[in-house]
Amino acid sequence: MATRGDRGVGRVLDKLEASINAGQYYEAHQMYRTLYFRFLSQKKYTELLNLLYKGSTLLLQRDQQGSGADLAILLIDVLTKSETKPCEEWIDKIAKLFEIMSASIPERETYLSNAVKWSMDSNKKGHPLLHKKIAEVYWKEKKYTAAHRHFLHSSDGSAYANMLIELHTTKGIKSEIDLFIAQAVLQFLCLRNIQMAIETFDTYTGSHPTIKNDKGPPYLFPLLNFLWFLLRAIEEKHVHQFKVLRNWYAISIKRDPNYSVYLDNIGRIWFGIEIPPDHKNANSMFGGLLKTIIGDVDSSDDDGETMGRNASAPDLD
Repeated sequence: MATRGDRGVGRVLDKLEASINAGQYYEAHQMYRTLYFRFLSQKKYTELLNLLYKGSTLLLQRDQQGSGADLAILLIDVLTKSETKPCEEWIDKIAKLFEIMSASIPERETYLSNAVKWSMDSNKKGHPLLHKKIAEVYWKEKKYTAAHRHFLHSSDGSAYANMLIELHTTKGIKSEIDLFIAQAVLQFLCLRNIQMAIETFDTYTGSHPTIKNDKGPPYLFPLLNFLWFLLRAIEEKHVHQFKVLRNWYAISIKRDPNYSVYLDNIGRIWFGIEIPPDHKNANSMFGGLLKTIIGDVDSSDDDGETMGRNASAPDLD
């Protein structure tokens, strides 16, 4: 049975929705903000979260982007102040608001940045589920670079691989088919996430229309064979095999000078191999790029269409 407080909030929500339906957007927005301060001072967090989510949704759906985004940002503020832990319910709602928020307004990036910071509970990079859902929104918008940044910190290698397949088949050329997955696998390994590297590689090679009938390994593309052997060497902690692979596939690795930089770091991370002195300057540059990839999850994105031609470059911005 609803309490008096619940009924009161329900009446307020009905009144606010009626105001929005009548086109009284400014008045409704101000009422929401007034209630925000009132409920926040009373620590009525549950009522306030529901109020802000519904208000933001209604305003954004009516293309009141500034007002809707303002309430969405306040929503993240309340999640933080109430110490609400990241959970599927609120991550879903955050992603839905992000999806209906216009990409043209600067508040969208502020909202996303605050949401990721809120989700940094046990994971310093942000909750994997939030990154996955944001990546899927960017993917739907064909903003592949931004989607890539968030997929790196998700836990869904299959979805990421399917995006890479779409990206290659629509924007890449046939000779780049192995470059697309090479970048992804090497970056995951530099982020110490071998499970994502394996899942992404397996899905990409198993689902890509040009590769899936290859019945590899061995594959027709030498770089794919190198990646397959590399993943096995890491799983088996086989340092000698790692060194042999770098020599054996030297020609394929030289297709992009950044691959050697990745592999120096992979050798250090997974096998304890000291980076050669003449490679350290390159790796210091790489470290900055990797830091950007890890930390700049809230930066703005272009249309992402240049990624196809530069699929193996570590700097995707």
